[in-house]
Amino acid sequence: MHAHVTARRIAGYSHEVDLGDGREIVIDEPAADGGTDTGPRPSSLLASSLAGCTAITIELYAKRKGWDLPGLEVAVDMSSESEDVPPHAVPTHFVVEVALPVGLDDEQRRKLMVIAEKCPVHKLLEHGAEITVVERAPD
Repeated sequence: MHAHVTARRIAGYSHEVDLGDGREIVIDEPAADGGTDTGPRPSSLLASSLAGCTAITIELYAKRKGWDLPGLEVAVDMSSESEDVPPHAVPTHFVVEVALPVGLDDEQRRKLMVIAEKCPVHKLLEHGAEITVVERAPD
């Protein structure tokens, strides 16, 4: 897998992010933190990536097993031990809350909760990744 994502400044902290697949989103900071509040802050996108990846990982496993999961919900509570306030607070703890639908037996529930920890974003946050920062010439 390879992805190339580009953030371009709009104004202030607001940036248009080209996801490299024909889609774009805007990221920003709330007005109270000096932004224009035109989009989610980057750390919120990180938490949403974890929630979405966990839900999709569970759904893919359930589909292979032929299990229907109506109403599956995954919520992420992200916090920081730092006394810094956003946008400077670095997330240090994520609690992933999985709401499985009724009608599953105990073994199905156990397996789905094990699978929930296997999503790629979970693994990345848990084990880290190599990050290299390089200067690029302007376009």
